[in-house]
Amino acid sequence: MKIKPIKTEQDYEKALERLDAIFDAAPDTKEGDEAEVLSMLIDNYENIYHPIEAPDPIEAIKIRMEEMNLKQKDLVGIIGGKSRVSEILNKKKRLTVDMIRELELVLHISASVLVSNYKLTK
Repeated sequence: MKIKPIKTEQDYEKALERLDAIFDAAPDTKEGDEAEVLSMLIDNYENIYHPIEAPDPIEAIKIRMEEMNLKQKDLVGIIGGKSRVSEILNKKKRLTVDMIRELELVLHISASVLVSNYKLTK
């Protein structure tokens, strides 16, 4: 096993190719250990050079609604009436602290995601 730090995009691509080749290696084998170490190196490189930003709060709500197979009407009573739900999901109005608390409980979305700033539409 010859592993070195990932410093360039070329190193990154080579590491991805190697990981793909040994991905199904059994744990506690030479290739299994190599896959584990490569995964950590790749993850570190991606966190630095290819970070994935968290979605804005409304997108996070929509993603979770899709995951939970919920419709807009299912949020009525959680964040307000039908028109308030529409205003929130269409970014016409901002989430309130009470809405955030309810959404955190019902949709299991971290309040730290829900309190993030986002632009309203006009």
